[in-house]
Amino acid sequence: MDALKERVEKALEKIRPYLVADGGDIEIVDITEDMVLRVELKGACNGCPFSMQTLKAGVEIAVKNEVPEIQQVVDIHML
Repeated sequence: MDALKERVEKALEKIRPYLVADGGDIEIVDITEDMVLRVELKGACNGCPFSMQTLKAGVEIAVKNEVPEIQQVVDIHML
């Protein structure tokens, strides 16, 4: 699972600058056995009214493009 996590982290590194530019960040919490990537949106992203859109239209698409095994990306604060 470490290699998978490294690939996910590489994908997140590509979009992280956009989150940081808006005062936010993202951190991997874990990857479940059914390939759900659980993340924590941090800073300005946590609680932002557009965070769900950012997560699904930005983060999830970017991660799935790089790591097609990932089925879904969820924020632990939205569970």
